Amino acid sequence: MKYIFIAIIFSLSSSFAYSQELSLEKYLTDYTYESRKEMKIGSEQLVALLKKGEAILIDVRFLEEYKSWNMPVAKHIPLPELPQRLTEIDKTKIIVTACPHKDRAIIGMLYLKTRGFSVKYLDDGLTGLAEYLRGDKAKFFINK
Repeated sequence: MKYIFIAIIFSLSSSFAYSQELSLEKYLTDYTYESRKEMKIGSEQLVALLKKGEAILIDVRFLEEYKSWNMPVAKHIPLPELPQRLTEIDKTKIIVTACPHKDRAIIGMLYLKTRGFSVKYLDDGLTGLAEYLRGDKAKFFINK
């Protein structure tokens, strides 16, 4: 898995070297401890932004995973389809990428960042969001 992630990052850096938005090289050379904090968001903060209409949650899992269970509030765009479906994403909102454990969410966040989006990844993953939205907190989905 580690080698696949490195290969994906390398291929992303190659394809973005001449991007008009933010190159991966620029993102990396400007990366700080503050950048590290800004790239993450937890479920509690995400739900608050979703309630205010300030964020969009994008589920980057494969179709089979999404069909087996999903968050009704999330827009489903599988990670491999992200480059072809950028026009479906509102650039005026904070975009939050998510998958169960973070690996694909981080890749999606990085890609969207280089394309000029204000983006974060869900640091507790979709499983953390499901855990957070138990009981009374689940009313958010019902009352939306």
